Amino acid sequence: MSTDGTPLSFPTSLGTSTADEIRLLGQDLTADLMGTVGFGELAFWLVSMRRPTPSETRVFEAVLVALADHGFTPTAIAARLTYLSAPDSLQGALAAGLLGGGSRFLGVTEDCGAYLHAVLDDVDVHPEDDAGWDALALTAVQATRAAGRFVPGLGHPVHKAGDPRTPVLIAIAEEEGLRGPHLRLFEAIGRVHEQVLGRRLPLNGAGVCGAALADLGLPVEMLRGFALLARAAGLLGQLAEERRRPIGMAAYLAVDRNAVYVDPAD
Repeated sequence: MSTDGTPLSFPTSLGTSTADEIRLLGQDLTADLMGTVGFGELAFWLVSMRRPTPSETRVFEAVLVALADHGFTPTAIAARLTYLSAPDSLQGALAAGLLGGGSRFLGVTEDCGAYLHAVLDDVDVHPEDDAGWDALALTAVQATRAAGRFVPGLGHPVHKAGDPRTPVLIAIAEEEGLRGPHLRLFEAIGRVHEQVLGRRLPLNGAGVCGAALADLGLPVEMLRGFALLARAAGLLGQLAEERRRPIGMAAYLAVDRNAVYVDPAD
């Protein structure tokens, strides 16, 4: 009971349980969901409060696959080194990798989606052709440059000539009829940014994932969470491989044995 004597009530549209039943999203977990709903579909549903269509599920899960693992990124190295230090704490190693999802790695997904969403919110009518999208993109890039900020989703430390994930995800969205305004604006930025920046940069995979997720109607302030959801699977793979074929000690020793003292005054 509450302090005024009324029964306590904590409303939720997610999961509840009794001694005999578990319900999730208004469904009977065991009778309606288990064995019939995929995990990606469920993740979408939990956030959006609506079951995605098969087309939406395909695009959403393509994003998760695109972001799951990208080799020895800082997030993977952090997870492996934490596991080296505390092999008794798998959750700590996984958390260490996830905590590295920020403005340079993984977080670009949300940053790009939010950036595109803000640009689109400032226009009353979306362009109808590539020329119109290019004009809108050019104005946005110019304003961003003038403000001394970077356009999220441009550039990649490895894929200098082009991120292989970008055209594939755009093609999947097109096939499913879900190549919406965020993706179209992002593509236009890819076409016009060189006029402002003076050099051509690739549209990176994290950025295109943010555009695709925003086109699915998912809240832009939650997009980093989907990137972390995807990377959690990749980090579990990294940690499983660290158990089978460890490199954490070699990575640690390579840095430690080659550390060189420098005078801070220099």
